Amino acid sequence: MDILTVVLLLILVLIIILIAYFFSTYNRLKSLRNAGDATLSQTRVAMKKRLDMIEQLVESVKSYAKFEQDTLTKITGMRANLGKASPNELNKMDSEMRGLLGNIIAVAENYPALKTSETVTVTMNAIKDIEDEIARHRYTYNNIIQEYNTMLDTIPSKFVGRGAGMSKKEYLDFFDEELKRPVVSWG
Repeated sequence: MDILTVVLLLILVLIIILIAYFFSTYNRLKSLRNAGDATLSQTRVAMKKRLDMIEQLVESVKSYAKFEQDTLTKITGMRANLGKASPNELNKMDSEMRGLLGNIIAVAENYPALKTSETVTVTMNAIKDIEDEIARHRYTYNNIIQEYNTMLDTIPSKFVGRGAGMSKKEYLDFFDEELKRPVVSWG
């Protein structure tokens, strides 16, 4: 084999390695983006469940106290917008939901018979479970997006992602609201 053939073979091997790296990185970025989208959808479903539980709680509280129709209107509006909400909009909706829940709990606290109602107790326990589910989905989503965004920030995967038109994604950041998370109990 002459030197020219060896050089051409080395160039061909290098090109094949670069192409394989490009497709591997591209597929990893697509996989992360799709996993993030799927987890975001799961978060939306969990938040819809939370809205359903809050609405059930409102119905229970309504029988004991005069409750604002505005609350039900807000719940309906949030439910309608939940499916197409961006991570930033979900952050805002989470804050609104927590505020509604806090208000309902405050109203319910004034009625001792309501606090012992089986329907209210079951609903409050369901809300606790949903809060945990939302936290798990948010944690998973943010981990996936962190890896995705890191790949878009680091070389050489940055060039593959940017070349394919990919951009960074927003995190689900409910942290500020966790600091004032409503206590979901009657104790």
